[in-house]
Amino acid sequence: MQQQVYQHTLPNGLTILGEPMPWLESVAFTLMFPGGTAREPHDRIGLAGMTLEMTQRGSGRWSSREVVEELDFLGVDRSSSVSSFYTSISMSAMARVLDTTFEVAAAMVREPHFPEDELEEVRQSALLELSSIEDDPAQKCFVELKRSRFAEPFGRSSLGSVSGIEAVSHEDCVAFHQAHAKPQGAVLSIAGRFDWQDFLKLVDRYLGSWSGGPATDLGDVEPRIGSIHIPHDSQQTHIALAYDSVAYQHPEYYRGRGIVGILSDGMSSRLFTEVREKRGLVYAISASSHSLKNCGSVLCYAGTTSGRAQETLDVTMETIRSISQGIESGELSRLKSRTRTSLVMEQESSASRSSQLAYDWITLGRTTTRQEVLSEIEQLTSENLIEHFQKHPPKRWTLVTIGPEPLEFQDEV
Repeated sequence: MQQQVYQHTLPNGLTILGEPMPWLESVAFTLMFPGGTAREPHDRIGLAGMTLEMTQRGSGRWSSREVVEELDFLGVDRSSSVSSFYTSISMSAMARVLDTTFEVAAAMVREPHFPEDELEEVRQSALLELSSIEDDPAQKCFVELKRSRFAEPFGRSSLGSVSGIEAVSHEDCVAFHQAHAKPQGAVLSIAGRFDWQDFLKLVDRYLGSWSGGPATDLGDVEPRIGSIHIPHDSQQTHIALAYDSVAYQHPEYYRGRGIVGILSDGMSSRLFTEVREKRGLVYAISASSHSLKNCGSVLCYAGTTSGRAQETLDVTMETIRSISQGIESGELSRLKSRTRTSLVMEQESSASRSSQLAYDWITLGRTTTRQEVLSEIEQLTSENLIEHFQKHPPKRWTLVTIGPEPLEFQDEV
């Protein structure tokens, strides 16, 4: 079925995207606006996440408790998050309750109550979540990898810092929201069962008078190389590794993503087979593509015993480099099959599609269709993947380890 994606921009600068999926009974929307962690004051790390939480503690005609009760009554699945550059609010529900659901979401952006008596509860919740990563070394390893790889202010964790969270005041939350919750640079996407013209009227009713200028540009992201070790008395060592790749905007992105798929997508992937199955070095290993504005990287993780950590690092890097020696037809076939399956599954998820529409627009300035992605994947061959790997080889490595002893690691430019 041919996809149709609508696009409209309000006079205030808000971009609206819509993709009808009439075979579904559900509808989902995603609102993204510039308000990420990179925009926090350096002594208020964690402010963006706390501000987002405070906007959900009552808004418009609903108190804090009534917001929860209303969305639960409507059967709404919702999520919200903060990334380096954006704050995102997503909701999905049955199509018949779209109007009220959207009214609640719009009120969170336009009319949050910011109840001062709930700030301490939000603060303690943020501190609790931050402390939880101390019990999850794998997650902590990734947090520290991103912090080290992308530096200030781009490598900040959405969890914040203890000193930053403790310093946040009620006035800080109100000011941060007023400064960054603006329509220029924001995107609202919807997918599922809806009428486009009716939705435009709905958006104009609740967000048409939303105002505010453009967000300031924060500059390009430059990856940093090197290694850090975090001592931890344990029988395990956690290894997080990053190296250069192409960003999502790059014309050969799907070749880069295809290589990562061959390395890490599924139990027949090269890393899983070589590092875990054949050599028994790890209990977990993975790799994923990560784009941060103009900067593309591959992020890897391996969990192993401390006695085999050095060998694990060496074999992991060796396996990544082995792509240059060839790609088997079976590896390529499995990659294409997994991609086709994921595209079919996406057709059944309005939430997944609305999120992808928003991300594409923010990152590319346009939307991509399933047909476009499938075409890119079908054009992948062993030859053009190896050619891409040779043009964009793994380099500028960043390493973070958590365990009893640091590992030997040669920084490569």
